[in-house]
Amino acid sequence: MKVSFVIPCYRSENTLEAVVDEIKSTMAELKKEYEIILVNDSSPDNTFEVIKRLAAENDNILGIDLAKNFGQHCALMAGMRHSEGDVVVCLDDDGQTPANEVGKLLDRLEEGYDVCYASYGKKQHSGFRNFGSKVNELMTRIMLGKPKELKVSSYFAAKRFVVEDMLRYEQSYAYVIGLVLRATKNVCNVEVNHRARTEGTSGYTLGKLFSLWFNGFTAFSIKPLRMATGIGCFCACSGFLYGIYTIIKKLVLVDVQAGFSALMSVLVFIGGMIMLMLGLIGEYIGRIYICMNNSPQYVIREKVGKKSSDNNG
Repeated sequence: MKVSFVIPCYRSENTLEAVVDEIKSTMAELKKEYEIILVNDSSPDNTFEVIKRLAAENDNILGIDLAKNFGQHCALMAGMRHSEGDVVVCLDDDGQTPANEVGKLLDRLEEGYDVCYASYGKKQHSGFRNFGSKVNELMTRIMLGKPKELKVSSYFAAKRFVVEDMLRYEQSYAYVIGLVLRATKNVCNVEVNHRARTEGTSGYTLGKLFSLWFNGFTAFSIKPLRMATGIGCFCACSGFLYGIYTIIKKLVLVDVQAGFSALMSVLVFIGGMIMLMLGLIGEYIGRIYICMNNSPQYVIREKVGKKSSDNNG
């Protein structure tokens, strides 16, 4: 069995080599054939220089340099499209996801599971990042039908047929978790240690996390549209009942004056809900338009390493 490690890289010039060394020593102990695919997501530091050096020193390392920052999920898709292994393992470039425990994930796949996600007893992220993970967990459970007991993370192993199905998705809005859940329900967890970050900070800002969540529930679910329909029906029924109440009150209590403030509050509420629903529908239509224009998931500027030389030659 050949294992392909796919690592999206961003601001990891000082941590990446240690991750690669850990993979090499671990796979030597497991006695398995492997390859490492390092995808530079247009990092502003010297990450790609480190990747080029590692690719030159190791015959089984492929380096990919993206033309601009496309995001972690698109970088993963780029790496998976260049993978050859029977199993693909995705992990982070900062050393927080322990490559030396990859054997636990591979063992669960050999038990018959299609995908195995690493779960953590205690995450060593910041409070902000942990909050983002909880929101993402809730979103995937409600919008994508993820089982409540399943914990998803950036460290996972997937069999080849799952990866091949994921790669059928060629639109610009890639969301790896949604693609996995779309391909199979035979998914499990295995607990591993989560390390503290030794250097730098997470590349996810509030804006990037919000974009990731929004991408997840608009790219792989129509539940927001159904929710919009439900909210619209609720507002329409509430407005109708409030109108009947107003008429009855006026007939029973003749001296009661019609409330201008109440009328305006209802108008503002209903108007706001209409704009919200139109905006949501517009977001779906906009994504359809961008996909019809064949906006790319990623653009590769350069590939380095033995594999790229073989492909070019």
